[in-house]
Amino acid sequence: MTNDRNQTNEDLDIICIGRAGVDLYGQQVGGRLEDMGSFAKYVGGSPSNTAIGMARLGLKPALLTRVGDEHMGRFIRETMHSEGVVTEKVTTDPHRLTALVILGIQSETRFPLIFYRENCADMAICESDIEPEFIARASAVLVSGTHLSTPSVAAASHKAMKLAKENGSRVALDIDYRPNLWNLAGHGEGESRFIADQGVSQHLQTYLGDCDLIVGTEEEFHIAGGTEDTLQALAKVREVTDAVLVCKRGAMGCRVFEGAINHWENGVSGPGFKVEVFNVLGAGDAFMAGLLRGWLRGEDWQTCSTYANACGALAVSRHGCAPSYPSETELFQFIKQGSEFEALRFDPALNHLHRATTRPRRSNRVVIFAFDHRHQFQALAKQYGEFNRSSQHFIISLKGRV
Repeated sequence: MTNDRNQTNEDLDIICIGRAGVDLYGQQVGGRLEDMGSFAKYVGGSPSNTAIGMARLGLKPALLTRVGDEHMGRFIRETMHSEGVVTEKVTTDPHRLTALVILGIQSETRFPLIFYRENCADMAICESDIEPEFIARASAVLVSGTHLSTPSVAAASHKAMKLAKENGSRVALDIDYRPNLWNLAGHGEGESRFIADQGVSQHLQTYLGDCDLIVGTEEEFHIAGGTEDTLQALAKVREVTDAVLVCKRGAMGCRVFEGAINHWENGVSGPGFKVEVFNVLGAGDAFMAGLLRGWLRGEDWQTCSTYANACGALAVSRHGCAPSYPSETELFQFIKQGSEFEALRFDPALNHLHRATTRPRRSNRVVIFAFDHRHQFQALAKQYGEFNRSSQHFIISLKGRV
């Protein structure tokens, strides 16, 4: 997995292009969305989730997208920054709202969600947002299939892919197929994962030749290949691209195909992890983060698959998407020692490690809002800082004393 590069000014591992929204997750697990009484707010959108996952695994990703000039847009920008994702190309769109998704965990097989994406900010990404100098800073770009669904965002994505190839960088595609984001299903069918459509299949195939890595579920390769037989679909995709194909197979892990595709044994796989599935939403983005962690570091495909499967296992065991993704320390600990709990969310050691290693960055400033004894506070201010008697303001530096 070597890669010859023409550029020497890289400071980013990868640029993730596409969806950035806010997920409102129903808190009443087991209930219908109709009955939800409270929601938790998280960053959402496949490229955004994957960027957070990679940052937690020690990579330096950037996000290229648009958000609205409002509270949710600022929430996305601030959250991404706190997670270590480069946000200089997260553009504020003054005319559109940030995308929103309402979703829930109803049962082991039902995960209802509603996309609010009509003319949303991230679907306004255009070719002028794709600057050659910025693309040249990364060793790879990640493109989302959703952003091939309309002409303007498809043109922007294709420009980024072409620039990356010209620079000697690599291109990864997450097929990321949601039928209702291609206007093939109604607003209430957000959890639908597959509707056959030859027009979509032919459209996707025009972009596959520029990819070095293509990742999708069996259903997503069905749409990319234009047939509902998975091996045949993979073979159809192979006819139009030399990219490495990674097929996600749920509880069966994944298969990685570098060459010809005749049967499943042609593919490389890593070890799977037996866990209780609590929430499938966002697990594919965690899988992608783990896979790219290995791919960008030059690991063999079995190791890449192990990272990916482990990240996916941890994600399906928890509530929420990006907040559930592991840190590098947590990932390696889980791979090495596993867990005695199939329901990983009940493992106290893993939960502690997760909390301890994924906390947001802390400020170095200490701010005191109240002090019970005024004259002691004045004495402290005079001893260690400044006390302006006329304005009654205190300025104290506690650096090195806390």
